Order: sequence, then C-alpha cells, then structure tokens
Amino acid sequence: MTIAKHFVPLILLCLVSNVSAQTTPHFVDHEDPRPSDKTWELVDLMSDDFDGNELDESKWDSDPKSRGWAWIGRPPGLFQPESVAVKEGNLCVTVGVLDSPQTINDHEYKYHGAIVRSIHPGQVGWYYECRMKANHTEMSSTFWLMTKGNVPKRLEFDIQECVGRTTELTHGWGRNWNQIFHSNAIERPTKERPEKVQIQGSVKTETENWERYYVYGAWWKSPRELRFYLDGKYVYSLKPGVDWDVPSYYQMAIETYDWNPVPEDGGYVATMSEDERTTRYDWIRTWRLK
Repeated sequence: MTIAKHFVPLILLCLVSNVSAQTTPHFVDHEDPRPSDKTWELVDLMSDDFDGNELDESKWDSDPKSRGWAWIGRPPGLFQPESVAVKEGNLCVTVGVLDSPQTINDHEYKYHGAIVRSIHPGQVGWYYECRMKANHTEMSSTFWLMTKGNVPKRLEFDIQECVGRTTELTHGWGRNWNQIFHSNAIERPTKERPEKVQIQGSVKTETENWERYYVYGAWWKSPRELRFYLDGKYVYSLKPGVDWDVPSYYQMAIETYDWNPVPEDGGYVATMSEDERTTRYDWIRTWRLK
C-alpha cells in the first residue's frame, strides 16, 4: 500500500513532464542542424498546440480579406472563415460544397475551403514546422509563408503543398500529388522584378498524405538556403537566386487547383464524410536560435 501510494504520483509527474516539455523542434536521431553554441527558443506568437475550442485571435486570422490581405480563393473554391474550427486538439479546415454557387468579381465559386494566416511574421534563421493530416479530397492541404503588401520582392516559401486525391482530370505532372512532400521557393512578379522565378523540390511520402499525420518542417537557414525536413529528417534544400530576406507570414490554405479540378459531380468534395473532408493541424511551432 505504501509503495503504490507514492509510486502512482511519480508516474503521473513523469507523464506530465513529457507532454509539456517541448523544448526543441521535431528532429530524429542526429538531424538537429543547430550550431553547437546555440539553442532553440520557441516563438510563442507563431506557435500553437490548438488545445482550446476556438482560434487564438492574437496569433491567427481566418478572414481572407482582413489585415491588408485580399485573396479569397482560387475559383471555384472560396475561402470562408466558417470552414475553420479548433476541436479535439487540432486546427481543422473542412471543405465542402456551397449551399448555392456564388459569383464574385465575375468568378463562380461552388466549393468552400479556407485560409488561416499568422498575424505575426517569421524571419530569416527561424525553423518552421507543423504536424498535419491532409483532407481526402481533390482540394489542397498546405503549409507555407508569404510576404505581405507592396514590397519590392514578393516571396512565397511553400513548405508543404499536396492534394488528397487525384483523378483522370489531373494534369500529368501532378498525378502523384496525393502522396508527396513538395516545396517551392517562388519569386512572384512585381513592377521592379516582372518575371516569375520558381525552384522546387519533392520526395514521395510513405503513404498518401491523408492517411496519417506527417511533420513538415523547414529551416530558413539563410537568405540563400532553405532546408526541408520530413518527420524530423532532412530531405532536400532549395537555394534561391536572390536573397530570401523579407519577413513572411504563415498561410494554411485549403483551396482548389485548376490542374487538379473537382469533377463536375463534386467528386470527393461532395461525397466524403466530414472527417475525410477535413485537413487537421495538430500543432504549429516556430523556433529561433539564441
């Protein structure tokens, strides 16, 4: 009796410590790339375990047109805040068919997704990661960063971009995008720099992206090197031809693509269960070296 009385609380204390003591990014074996004289420090304003029951508005915004942003989704997929929820320890974005088609700026929208953005920007040198399970539809599941506003360089830093299902309508080059870790570094056109420049990398995932959670990560190591990690293991780097040095904001966009169109009958967007139509982010964490 005496042994059990003291042994149980000790076990509970250990369990609590293991759950709450997240002090480094998700790396396996000897993959941690930090210099020996540095340690990782969590950037709280760009990190969330989504343990509550509503979106933390001090960190995230699900309104596609607020805070200087203007993109409402690629037709026929419309971004709607109503598609976003925090439940069961996840940030959830559920796609589906609109109750009735909507015409906005001469474009028809038939389906709904959402975009969730960080309120605070990330910087060069930081590490960005999420544990995400893709939805099982023709629509996307993504995790990336983007510059904001009228800046000389408009830089898109795609950490992960995939879809939940491809069909016979999918363009040939995208037929494997339901089982992929795919990343981009895209310099979008501006008045000062009118040509789009894109470099990309990818590897095949162990399963289709919707079948389980994966940890997708990237270290913005320097203005000329972006290093990417899958489930805590380094897989490839992208080396831009320009300095990648503009503060950028998280974008979790669940959208439609013209190269992977939703079939006319609505495909999986119309027929799958709510669970299967939902992209889940178990957590998002951001780290800086000190």
